[in-house]
Amino acid sequence: HDLSAPDHDLNAPDHDQIARIADSTPADWDTVVDVNLKGVYHGIHAAVPAMRRRGRGRIINISSGAATSALEGWSHYCATKAAVLSLTRTADRELASEDIRVVGLSPGTVRTAMQRSIRASGINPVSQLSPGDHIPPEDAAQAILWLCSDEGRQINGEDFSIKTPEGRARAGLPPLS
Repeated sequence: HDLSAPDHDLNAPDHDQIARIADSTPADWDTVVDVNLKGVYHGIHAAVPAMRRRGRGRIINISSGAATSALEGWSHYCATKAAVLSLTRTADRELASEDIRVVGLSPGTVRTAMQRSIRASGINPVSQLSPGDHIPPEDAAQAILWLCSDEGRQINGEDFSIKTPEGRARAGLPPLS
């Protein structure tokens, strides 16, 4: 993939591999595991030394409702997001005593380039969503900023969802229409 392409989403997995298990390839799985799971591990591993030197820190992993939901054609995505949820919980438990806290942000579907390939796949209900059904990326960014605030720092070791009215209100986001 051309990482310099303006519509490439560097914070999202490559969904060109959307396929049912029987139609997938080990290479497709490897790519999604490398991005979704190993990428998160490497990010945490790289950040911890600097946070230890500062005596505190906040790690926010991008999660997904797919961590706890099975979606046809997304076996690799669901499995890796479930693993990221477990990694988030484990990292928070291991690092909390050093005032390094870890949380996941589950934004729901976000209006990014990734949604085009999901829609083109025609597999599972997410591919049937219209472009207006996805939240703007700015909502996810605002939620990340809120999770770094004093109030947001009270949420640790779990996924914080901005798909619910309560989560959106807590993060200062407008209700979904």
